[in-house]
Amino acid sequence: MEGALPGRFRLLLLLQLAVAYLTGAAYIDQQKPLGNKQPASPSTISVPLFASLERLARLVDVSYCLGTSGIRKPFQCLSRCNEFPELTLATAWSTGILFSDNCGFIAIDDGSEQQLLGANRQDVANEKQGAIVVAFRGTYSITNTIVDLGTIPQKYVPYPSPDDGGEAPKKPGHECTNCTVHMGFLESWRSARDAVLPELKALRAQYPSRPIQLVGHSLGGAVACLAALELKVSLGWDDVTVTTFGEPRAGNAQFARFVDDVFDLNGATDLEKRTYRRVTHADDPVPLLPPSEFGYKSHSGEIFISKSALSPSETDVHLCIGDEDPNCSAKDDSTMQSLLHRLLHFRWTTSSLQAYTERMSFPARLKLWQLFFAHRDYFWRLGLCVPGGDPTNWGRHSYEFHDEYL
Repeated sequence: MEGALPGRFRLLLLLQLAVAYLTGAAYIDQQKPLGNKQPASPSTISVPLFASLERLARLVDVSYCLGTSGIRKPFQCLSRCNEFPELTLATAWSTGILFSDNCGFIAIDDGSEQQLLGANRQDVANEKQGAIVVAFRGTYSITNTIVDLGTIPQKYVPYPSPDDGGEAPKKPGHECTNCTVHMGFLESWRSARDAVLPELKALRAQYPSRPIQLVGHSLGGAVACLAALELKVSLGWDDVTVTTFGEPRAGNAQFARFVDDVFDLNGATDLEKRTYRRVTHADDPVPLLPPSEFGYKSHSGEIFISKSALSPSETDVHLCIGDEDPNCSAKDDSTMQSLLHRLLHFRWTTSSLQAYTERMSFPARLKLWQLFFAHRDYFWRLGLCVPGGDPTNWGRHSYEFHDEYL
């Protein structure tokens, strides 16, 4: 989209498009390893979790007022701030005047019934104690951020040395061996950490019983991931929950396993109780970028919105298993090797017209026009700081949580 694409990525993109048009189709589902059974279809989420995610989507939408009209104390802005009377703004930051720079806010949340994570009264009582919320804004040029630096991974160390502004080195509870991350995402977090960490430490001292809730959309999701890892691994804070919407791939396979390990994403038996929720959306290209051909990998914790258009219901939102659940966003991913293999080995049968059409649809990660639709349609259309949010949402009220679910 904006800016010039690096030659390597441009060549890859052109090769995929050429294969698509020469064969009359562009994609077949990624080849499954022989001998492995396909996981069962993911379960839909509960009403309380839906309400919590919907609320957080509106909160991250508020962050798009930063860099434009701003957010003022106690918690006022042109967009949805009046929907959160229980929030008090602690601070907001912006690391530059460009849209690609990092913006966000920290707020004290006194609690709301729509923060629920589980349908029992103990969870309700815990959530009403409130939280410290950190929201990271996305960028208006996510393709530039991903593509321009997508081929330059950087070594990742989650516990910075004192020379890098970190605290005295400690023996970490988790180690990230041979981990690399996207340089642009890491630089974005590094530019924000001097504003975020001192404020968080002060608020944690003032409200020691309140958990930390990190939320981010798009680029902000990747930054929230890196921020949360530093809080948990370097500072040793356990009560950290992360919710991201349209989060891109931040690092390599070793980094993805590190995230899974730190947040126990593969060990959790109750998927709704995971403390990292990576929300994705049908047709959104960003969770599949940067491409796996460049060595990037998604981590676990995915929650998938299968409905293409607004507005989803609880039955449209699914809990996913593992790093690449074939029933979730991974079903729209493809490497060049698997793409060419399936195109060359496809066998036509007279009864397979519908299956052929579905399986050969345009790959999601090449649907860059969906940056204006699927990538923004997380419960609400995100990204415009105008009264009531995006005009297409006007007249639609926030999710109403009722006592019968308690």
